[in-house]
Amino acid sequence: MEPTSTSPTPKALSVSQLNQRAKQTLERDVGEVWVEGELSNVSRPASGHIYFTLKDDRAQIRCALFRQRARFVAAPMRDGDQVKLRGRVSLFEPRGDYQLIAEAVQAAGLGELLAAFERLKAQLEGEGVFANTRPLPFPPRKILILSSANGAAIRDVLAVLAARWPLADVTLIPVPVQGAEAAPAMI
Repeated sequence: MEPTSTSPTPKALSVSQLNQRAKQTLERDVGEVWVEGELSNVSRPASGHIYFTLKDDRAQIRCALFRQRARFVAAPMRDGDQVKLRGRVSLFEPRGDYQLIAEAVQAAGLGELLAAFERLKAQLEGEGVFANTRPLPFPPRKILILSSANGAAIRDVLAVLAARWPLADVTLIPVPVQGAEAAPAMI
């Protein structure tokens, strides 16, 4: 409504005052809540605080878990994890951002990444990929070993195989067994 020359202009709040009122209202009226959602954009700056977004399929909220509370959280806090957290709604006054200040965090089951893995596993089981449809022959005629070509472990394995099944054809494919290159080399 436009003020007229006869009506006094209402006293305006500063942005700081408005944000302060909004913060007080949120903290007083909402109080402490439990919220469940999926973690995303997890950030761990040098301060020791943990900042993240908690989301579901329709909404998200920024969250902060301050250092003094973060030390007591057993949940690993990774993107994609499904968690329940106890916290209080607040407003970061300098930016006017509404946020949830976490006090406690608990794992709440499968996050989306783990759920996708479980769906894929179930699909592959349905296709029979993991089924043992044929019995293993006994005694074994051919044995394939993926291992490091050096070291005591492979020497021990080869010695046991030579003693137990001397007629078996043993093939060793040397691959790295530790470090980042191990998994891709074995696949």
